[in-house]
Amino acid sequence: MTEPTPRPFSQVDVFTAVPYLGNPVAVVHDADDLTDDAMAAFARWTNLSETTFLLRPTTPDADYRLRIFTPGGELPFAGHPTIGSAHAWLAAGGTPARAGQVVQECGVGLVTLRTTSDGQPPRGVAGADRAGATSSGLAFAAPALLTESAEDDATVAAYARALGLPDTAVVDSRFLDNGPRWHVLLLDSAQRVLDVRPDWSALGDVHLGIVGPYPPGGDVAFEVRGFAPAIGVPEDPVTGSLNAVVGQWLTSTGRAPATYVASQGTVLGRRGRVRVERDADGTVWVGGDAVTCVAGTVVI
Repeated sequence: MTEPTPRPFSQVDVFTAVPYLGNPVAVVHDADDLTDDAMAAFARWTNLSETTFLLRPTTPDADYRLRIFTPGGELPFAGHPTIGSAHAWLAAGGTPARAGQVVQECGVGLVTLRTTSDGQPPRGVAGADRAGATSSGLAFAAPALLTESAEDDATVAAYARALGLPDTAVVDSRFLDNGPRWHVLLLDSAQRVLDVRPDWSALGDVHLGIVGPYPPGGDVAFEVRGFAPAIGVPEDPVTGSLNAVVGQWLTSTGRAPATYVASQGTVLGRRGRVRVERDADGTVWVGGDAVTCVAGTVVI
């Protein structure tokens, strides 16, 4: 068994520049010698939707390797932990091999992030990571979908019942797999999304996302909510992987413009803002601000 060791630790709020209004991720640095069991136990202890561990990469094409755990187990990819961990790595003095981008190695392979335009570390940082460091302009390239398919009518009807929705409220639906396996319902309005109160016993073990449009002309285009009771997270405050698949789906079908901002976490008292941009080559970038709220050491 690995002897407990003090290690650098960060807790980063993601998809917000204002502390405590986004989605937190716990980041353990220098985690190469930790066992799977130790990582899983610490993730259960933090009880956050995700806890990550920064390790040396196994390929020269990556700047670092990331392992991502929920209280219920390990994930091959997740969006807000990707941005939060890149922020923590940069804030702790990480230097990307390529100007303007960070390459993360994780379960789905290599994930590219765009950094700030000037390539500088998060603001407020002098050397080691410290609380109060903020960054903007971090965005990851959404991993290619492993699976995309239409949902059958019976499945959609069951989800609608679990969410207390009339069938007419569901405009479209997709099963979208980018590591997390998301079942996504497009609803007729953002207000309908906000009004949903799930029947958890009926919802079962599933990753279910819902999205609905705001009226044109506002600061945000869509309201998003993500439910993941299968991994012990009834409702996630702000979900990068869900916004990635939603962005890929809606921009490819013309239901969303090539660039938009989504809101998430409103019902939970958060104010998450997710920037989605589809490049001319079809790459969808998912980004937002991040701020370090806790910095210090943890003994694992």
